[in-house]
Amino acid sequence: MEPVHDNPENKMTSEISSTKDATAKPDGRLMRSQRSRQLIIDATLALVEEGNLVPTAQQVADHAKVGIRTVFRHFSDMESMFSTTHELKRATFEYLFIGGDRTGSVDERIQRVTEQRAHAFEVLKQKLLSTQARRWHSEVLRTNYARAQRRLRKDLDDWLPELIALPAAKREAVDSITSFETWHRLREHQSLNIKASIEVIVQMLQLLLAGHSSETD
Repeated sequence: MEPVHDNPENKMTSEISSTKDATAKPDGRLMRSQRSRQLIIDATLALVEEGNLVPTAQQVADHAKVGIRTVFRHFSDMESMFSTTHELKRATFEYLFIGGDRTGSVDERIQRVTEQRAHAFEVLKQKLLSTQARRWHSEVLRTNYARAQRRLRKDLDDWLPELIALPAAKREAVDSITSFETWHRLREHQSLNIKASIEVIVQMLQLLLAGHSSETD
């Protein structure tokens, strides 16, 4: 009796067919896992936006309608969850500070950069407050926050090259005046509306830059 040999062509056809089946039929478990992960991220952002600045794992699980074990299957701890959420949305946050008409007189540029930051701070208010509430317990958030502050400082230098002529104390005052912390104080603790808050910041910047402009306005 002759031995039966595998037909190489049949074997190759079978492998190609298996590959096509795998491509045509995504892994259901993987898809469910990815969906659960996205639900957890969306729930975290939604809770923060609603004013729950430091949601617990159980609150996130309840909002996402998943089990708390599912939360910790995707994220080892709450810090990793918050960090992942921040990184995924960072491009969206940073976009709010990009661009703008950076030509014209010093006063015109002060007005425009203040309006741009006011809009960004209003949009990001809850997320920024959440970051502040949690960053003292998170090395990752402290690092990310410090990096963001450096970028904002550099961006302000681009808006207002005149800042290079300021004494060190005044330059630091500019960063303080244009920060979210100052904006939040004006809006929340001093109960000023957006227009009035912008006016306060613009006038403080104009006073600091008075006499340091290289332009004749």
